[in-house]
Amino acid sequence: MGVIQNILAVIVVLGLLITFHEFGHFWVARRCGVKVLRFSVGFGTPIWSRVDRHGTEYAIAAIPLGGYVKMLDEREGEVPPEELDRAFNRKNVWQRIAIVAAGPLANFLLALVAYWALFVAGTATVAPVIGEVAPDSPAARGGLVAGHEITAVQGEAVRSWDEINLKLVAAIGEREALAIATREDAAAEIRQHQVPVEDWLVRQDPPQPLPSLGVTPWRPPMPAVLGQVMEGEAAAEAGLVAGDEILAVDGEPVEDWVAFVDVVRASPGETLALEVRRDGDTLTLAVTPRENILEEGVTIGYIGAGVAPVAWPEEYRREIRYGPVAAVGEAFARTGEMITLTFDAVRKMLVGLISPSNLSGPITIAQISGDSARAGLESFVSFLAYLSISLGVLNLLPIPVLDGGHLLYYAMEVVRGRPVSERTQAIGLRIGLALVGSLMLMAIYFDLMRLW
Repeated sequence: MGVIQNILAVIVVLGLLITFHEFGHFWVARRCGVKVLRFSVGFGTPIWSRVDRHGTEYAIAAIPLGGYVKMLDEREGEVPPEELDRAFNRKNVWQRIAIVAAGPLANFLLALVAYWALFVAGTATVAPVIGEVAPDSPAARGGLVAGHEITAVQGEAVRSWDEINLKLVAAIGEREALAIATREDAAAEIRQHQVPVEDWLVRQDPPQPLPSLGVTPWRPPMPAVLGQVMEGEAAAEAGLVAGDEILAVDGEPVEDWVAFVDVVRASPGETLALEVRRDGDTLTLAVTPRENILEEGVTIGYIGAGVAPVAWPEEYRREIRYGPVAAVGEAFARTGEMITLTFDAVRKMLVGLISPSNLSGPITIAQISGDSARAGLESFVSFLAYLSISLGVLNLLPIPVLDGGHLLYYAMEVVRGRPVSERTQAIGLRIGLALVGSLMLMAIYFDLMRLW
């Protein structure tokens, strides 16, 4: 069932993003007087189509992974003399630039609208209060203290752990110190810290900002109470049910959920005697954790049970919400930040600061699409915005075949006063196809490695 949900989610996400991208090209082409021959949602054989009064065919094709816009162009076929002025290649260079750039800009616009909607609807989060600071970690050397709230990273205000992670990832490659501000409580004075780092997160796969910093977020006490038990797994076979509280394992009292998980993970294949409280009664049950092999080759125990959710204290809860007008500025700021972060990540990957194994292909995108859809509308819309920005940035890279490659040719045409030769463009096309093909193969390879 999960695989089907992932497939459906990635079809919806990629179909929407690529169709919106192509609509950007379509909309601007129409306004520049270019005749659009076909606007197709999906690839392959059309399963539905109609033609409008402008002669544009709108089609829905069999393969629902994207779409394309086909414009009148002398380089792709014969153009009747009376329609030459409507051919893409006959438009001036600034119009061609506008048409090509409209696709990535449409993706940025979609992200902007998504972030605006999230800010207006409001997003629930928790205060970024430090739970633990690992001894002799960068955080400890920088003077960070458990119980204090992080208010700024690298001089920029933060309100949640998500925002902190974004700022820390943006600082990949930092060689000296990270500037982090904290406060003990809302009324306390802000304290500035210089957290010493060296080659911060360089080539870490995947980047783990908080563990690398030595910071564990504060969480409310989590008793060892089961919230869900998966059918067919060890916990269900042992007779455990949702609502059971684990009091002891092999006679040793269990302090909290984390302590119980530690015991289970350390006992693959070993039978454990559990003392359980259920509806006021105390039971003794035996469970044998199954073996689960992690990516690192480490074998841990697994019983197929999850913890019951706990309520966060009111003083730790945060809601980020803006009015419709104020949300516009916030959405522009978040979109701009994500665009900059994505371009910077590409640069750092090229210079070796970020491992190429962080590339994600269709398999990983499908998994994350499904997970975000199951997590709720807020998570799904946020992922949609992030992926839309990634698609826009990818298409702006100066690689022939991509929109950025065409923009590079047109920029050269503006400087030189004449178009780039057909021969040069043909050579660039072959290079671009090789680069894009290599990137796709690498991304799929790393996807498969993550699965294995």
